[in-house]
Amino acid sequence: MFASLREIWNDNDKSALRLFLAILAWFVGYNAIEAFFTLYSVHHLGLSAGDGAGILGHLSLFFVLFALVSGFIGGKIGRRVTISLGLVILIALLAVMFFLAPEVLANPVAEVPVLGTVRVISLLMMGAGVAWSLINVNSLPMVVDLVEDARVGTYTGLYYLFSTLAAIAGPNVNGGIIQLMGNNYNSIMLVGPIFMVVALALMWGVRRG
Repeated sequence: MFASLREIWNDNDKSALRLFLAILAWFVGYNAIEAFFTLYSVHHLGLSAGDGAGILGHLSLFFVLFALVSGFIGGKIGRRVTISLGLVILIALLAVMFFLAPEVLANPVAEVPVLGTVRVISLLMMGAGVAWSLINVNSLPMVVDLVEDARVGTYTGLYYLFSTLAAIAGPNVNGGIIQLMGNNYNSIMLVGPIFMVVALALMWGVRRG
């Protein structure tokens, strides 16, 4: 694995390096939001912890529902384009959540079987689930396409290395920022898009996969 990391670093093309750094960035952004969303719901939106978990579940549900479609889109228009599209959508939705007043976000829209109370933020999170599926479903196949079959296992391991590092770093980074912002949990909706923008910029330089 260390030899592969050295090879990625020394590669003149830098596509693999950019892709792995993009994976790190978007997972840091996503994991930061996921880890603190219940607290965000309680302290910023004025909802219960159960309501926050339910809203986060709306994202997860639409991620699963759209997963097959995301793979199909990636096969049709290319994985780099599909991932970039997902990043743009996710950045926009998170920015809307950051700027909209908590009263607007928490406003109930409808009662739907299975989903329960659907709020304005629920609709935005459903869209975020679709966007996240465009990114996440196509990321590992893009990594696999970087190399020949004999090295697929190594690059799959690198994918999980970078995503796991992000899962560790994301909550810690965002927790520190929340404290610096005076326990303002709305900051997760600002930090997330910043990391997604970094990931999008890195993806523009990816030419393989």
